[in-house]
Amino acid sequence: SSLLLMSGVVVTVGLCRRLARRRLRSRPLLFAFLVEMFSTFQICACTNELSLLGNVEPKPHTALTLTYGFTVLHGLSLAGSTCNPCGTLQPMWSGGTSLRMGGLKIAAQFVAAVLARVLMHFIWSLEMAEPHLGALSQGCSSPMQTTEMQAFCIELLFSVVFQLAVLQAESVNPKYRVHLIALLITMLVYAGGNLTGAIFNPALAFSLHADCFYDKFLSYSLVYWLAPCLGKFLILSMF
Repeated sequence: SSLLLMSGVVVTVGLCRRLARRRLRSRPLLFAFLVEMFSTFQICACTNELSLLGNVEPKPHTALTLTYGFTVLHGLSLAGSTCNPCGTLQPMWSGGTSLRMGGLKIAAQFVAAVLARVLMHFIWSLEMAEPHLGALSQGCSSPMQTTEMQAFCIELLFSVVFQLAVLQAESVNPKYRVHLIALLITMLVYAGGNLTGAIFNPALAFSLHADCFYDKFLSYSLVYWLAPCLGKFLILSMF
């Protein structure tokens, strides 16, 4: 049932992106906003559902396999979208994207994060599938299972590794690149998922753990917002 739900999200987003591409080409700002919002919504909604499947046996093989598979699917179906505020900063830094367009895309990403969380919580409240039972009673299910300083360093390191890999993979054939990036993300999740969640995406972090941001905004914003952005700026300054 969870796989059907996530597949339905992917199909729906694909149809919305195609419709926007056909109808809104003459309105570039609205087109950019909606496409980025739809794409980020897909990643946030699917990852919210995947977060419930971490304890499915055999552990952690099932969760890692699903992470790899859906990361490949996102890479193939969401070409042209960054779905990550840190990724949007790169063209803004280099002058390839205007401040207005970059800000619009970042706004779209956080709007999508909120919409995905609201929709998934509504679906979970219906308790139509076993993983959804009691999913809303957890409150702030904190992914941070270490000290704030260690969590900050881990998210910073993972962001640097990920952004560096993305830059180095630009010359790789796209059909192989998506698998390399998916494999890297799966390895990072395996390495640090039990400590910080290995998110390194500010919008996705907010969608997954908004309750924790409400309770401990400063610490969570430092770890899940500042650290990934700092990692991105480190890579941009090096290259």
